[in-house]
Amino acid sequence: MGSLTLRNIDDSLKKSLRMRAAANDRSMEEEARQILRQSLLRKKSSVGIGTQISQRFAAAGGIDLPEAVRSAPRRPPAFLEDDAP
Repeated sequence: MGSLTLRNIDDSLKKSLRMRAAANDRSMEEEARQILRQSLLRKKSSVGIGTQISQRFAAAGGIDLPEAVRSAPRRPPAFLEDDAP
């Protein structure tokens, strides 16, 4: 197996890694390996999030919402040069 050295890591990032490693009862090195493994080996979905949500709730059926009543947009304010300070 190869090795990897990371330099110039923010102190806050290192602290977060240390805390996460302790919470998972692992060394910082093992925690970093797990994070990389989970991130890089995760299968990428070929469908977007909107499609996934639609597929998940398709069995529940849809509902018809009433059309929103909207008023005309207000007129923009008129800035006159006389109003300048």
